Amino acid sequence: MKHDYVGRLMSGCFAYRIVRKVIGALTVLACCGTVHAQGNSQGRKAELNLGSSIASPVTSETITPGPGNSAFLIGHALGTQGYVCLPAANGGVSWTVNTARPEATLFTKIFGEAVQIITHFLSPVENPNGIGPNPPRFGDATWQSSFDSSRVWAQKQHFITAGTDSSCPNTGSIDCLLLQVIGSDEGPTGGKLLTKTTFIQRLNTNGGSAPTNSCLSPSEIGKQILVPYSADYVFFRAEQ
Repeated sequence: MKHDYVGRLMSGCFAYRIVRKVIGALTVLACCGTVHAQGNSQGRKAELNLGSSIASPVTSETITPGPGNSAFLIGHALGTQGYVCLPAANGGVSWTVNTARPEATLFTKIFGEAVQIITHFLSPVENPNGIGPNPPRFGDATWQSSFDSSRVWAQKQHFITAGTDSSCPNTGSIDCLLLQVIGSDEGPTGGKLLTKTTFIQRLNTNGGSAPTNSCLSPSEIGKQILVPYSADYVFFRAEQ
């Protein structure tokens, strides 16, 4: 009897956790994925916000979207920046000949649980509106909704060096960026969660920079490395 009781109790707890996550996911969908990031001594943590828009973070003018754009979504990213050691124009070699390859997952906290909301990677622009490079490049930075599979592509417009602004405080990390959207696509069932995005900010970067103790000689050409990083990504759309 005791074992049956414990089994029922554990099953009930498991079911409760699942229900909490489902409710959280549905809530995110209902409010168009709106979240906001709040700072504390341990760093920024994404939290659910039931409003239709959120307060835009205070950032350097260099990486602030122009008037007419408002923030609607923030996700905390955990992932890697991928580098390839390649010949440089000066006859040497460098990790930075090609743009670093991002691979990351963006999360928000719902009822205290980390919930995946977006994946971030490189892919060729596939935009029915014809926006973006033609022919497509090898790949552009892509963000895809984990809920409805809508996607946006963006390219770097401006940057600030990490450690030079309160929104980008960690010296030695990858730059903080303002990226402009160059393409979008609905999900396979018509989802549009991300398709109205106009700009994306990368803030609070931590890690991700290419190492300085390798890719120093032609013998290392072709070497690849994945460098862990974290950041906050802020999504903007035209004001409603």
